[in-house]
Amino acid sequence: MNNTESDSRVGEDVSLGQELKTAIAGFMNDFKDFSHGLNAKLQKQDDRMNKLDRKTMMNARPVLAMAATHEAPHQKAFAAYLRSGDDDALRGLELDGKAMGTSIAADGGYLVDPQTADTIKGTLSATASIRAVANVVNVDATSYDVLVDHTEMGAGWATESGGVSETDTPQIDRITIPLHELSALPKASQRLLDDSAFDIEGWLAGRIADKFARSEAGAFINGDGVDKPKGVLTYPTVDNDVWAWGNIGYVPTGTAGGIDGGDAVVDLVYALGAEYRANGTFLLNSKTAGTIRKLKDNDGRFLWSDGLAAGEPARLMGYPVLIAEDMPDIAPDAMAIAFGDFGAGYTVAERPDLRVLRDPFSAKPHVLFYATKRVGGAVSDFGAIKLLKFATS
Repeated sequence: MNNTESDSRVGEDVSLGQELKTAIAGFMNDFKDFSHGLNAKLQKQDDRMNKLDRKTMMNARPVLAMAATHEAPHQKAFAAYLRSGDDDALRGLELDGKAMGTSIAADGGYLVDPQTADTIKGTLSATASIRAVANVVNVDATSYDVLVDHTEMGAGWATESGGVSETDTPQIDRITIPLHELSALPKASQRLLDDSAFDIEGWLAGRIADKFARSEAGAFINGDGVDKPKGVLTYPTVDNDVWAWGNIGYVPTGTAGGIDGGDAVVDLVYALGAEYRANGTFLLNSKTAGTIRKLKDNDGRFLWSDGLAAGEPARLMGYPVLIAEDMPDIAPDAMAIAFGDFGAGYTVAERPDLRVLRDPFSAKPHVLFYATKRVGGAVSDFGAIKLLKFATS
């Protein structure tokens, strides 16, 4: 009886152990299947992400290629013309008229490519001249007319039953600014042009920009108006106490060829009308600035203050200062300082295009590059500019 019970219990223990082993083995198999399925899903997700990245990169490539094909033909064609005179590529270009700003017939000259023209324009804007503060307009004609109403319309008080008399009518003046041709004629040897390492566009832009900037800056101040813009200092000047339209008023310093203090600068500022004074700018050269920046008020404070931030102009009595080297030095009767709202007082009119003509024959073995631009300038509001005269009266 006891032996039989012992055998049955041993058999029961053996069957339970086998069942436990079988269960564990089944669990491990299920876990392996789960792991394999999870790895397969992760691999598929990784493959999808890789394909998405490749598609994104492939979609980006045509944009870069289009930009390159848009710019390269113009640069290559212009470089080929400058180096060898081959204009076939230029004639085959399809130019967008809106990008050029105006339409000009190709009468022997060719428009500079947009990248080079932008470089020249940026250099001109950065040059210290009235252009930086004047009113600059682009025109497509041979001149630019400014209409100015500088007179007062009459008015009077009326009663309920009394008659009204006729009042004065405002008068309108027309100021015509003709456009003059500004030119530059740099040259280079053919051997230099044949050198593929030579940056012809950069060289040409630099030479033309330097020539045009210096010529413009001088004409806007001292030009006589004959085949060039009429400068600010070439107009008739009168004492500001008796100023009339058509003249530029001046304030004397009280000392011939010198200035004793800051009172003359204060008088100059307040000689300008309040409607112009808010946008006032001082115009003077470096030597004059060296003298003016030493002036102090009655409390010992300097009238001159340097800019507080990089690129900010210095200020005189709180108004910005533009250093223009073409302004005259301090001397007896010299109009060495100008103050005014040049945006209202002086207008620069120009055509927005720049032409370059290649001449390989006139200066052999050199090649000439004849660049032209049309620009004009004149005073458009005589009440917006005042001068400081270093004289007793």
